[in-house]
Amino acid sequence: MTEPIESASDDVLLPMREVASLTGVNPITLRAWERRHGLIRPVRTVGGHRLYSQQDIEHIRSIMLWTSRGLPISKIGALLVRQQDTPGLAVSGSAESPLVQWQEAVHRATQAFDGAELERLHGQLFTIYPKATVLEAVLLPVWRSLASGNAFGRRSQWLFLDAFLRARMLLRLQMNPSNGACVLLADGSGHAHELELLCAGLLMSNDQLRIEVLGTGQPLEELPLLCKAIQPAALVLWVQVPLQADAHQRLRALQMGVTCPVALAGDAAAASSAGLQGSSIAILGNDEASILPRLEALVRGTLQI
Repeated sequence: MTEPIESASDDVLLPMREVASLTGVNPITLRAWERRHGLIRPVRTVGGHRLYSQQDIEHIRSIMLWTSRGLPISKIGALLVRQQDTPGLAVSGSAESPLVQWQEAVHRATQAFDGAELERLHGQLFTIYPKATVLEAVLLPVWRSLASGNAFGRRSQWLFLDAFLRARMLLRLQMNPSNGACVLLADGSGHAHELELLCAGLLMSNDQLRIEVLGTGQPLEELPLLCKAIQPAALVLWVQVPLQADAHQRLRALQMGVTCPVALAGDAAAASSAGLQGSSIAILGNDEASILPRLEALVRGTLQI
């Protein structure tokens, strides 16, 4: 049943079209889950339009997760009530969060070298969650845990998952509109794996930005050659560890050798900024929420450095 708008909480409310885009669930299904099954309860505007709260969106994602595991839609209402009455209750009834369960599912598929199951999990994850959540809370943690192990077979498992994820991230990057502003992304510290660069590029990409990820080992001194040929709207260097003094000098020389704006992003971007004071090299941050709006402003020429 749809609630009147007066009963809405103070949460930000989203219209149906945005919720459909965010979750991948079409409006017909959203209406059925509301009217026929009573699983979600959007509020209504005076004009009759549905508005969805953050709790509604979390319910939608839980419904998708349960149905993907074969649970009948008629059984889900009771589970939603239990989840609401018991904060932190996972969809399986255990004390683990859904994201931890997704990690375990990816881990099991990797241990079994089951490419078909990885493909299925990959598709479901990107349907249910935003890309930042998929990458930072599920896929990369599993990838890193396998990289750090020494048990027999662990290296093969890591290589199997690494190859799978690199191929899928590259495919997702190639799906971006070809007419978006081109941004070159390169490893700025010499410590990034190809998958980390591809994931960073995916987080930076949107309908207006087309990210071209350069290969690991790209010499900084030769980046002006690429910039001259490609004419990007911006050059972003991904830094995983704080830069040394000599690297600061190389970056200053690089910035003088290109005509496009240059920026740092990644875990060590902020820590590397002290040695670049007085330059026009921008610092974008280390997560999607900070990187993307600052990168868009950099491309537009409106970012305050």
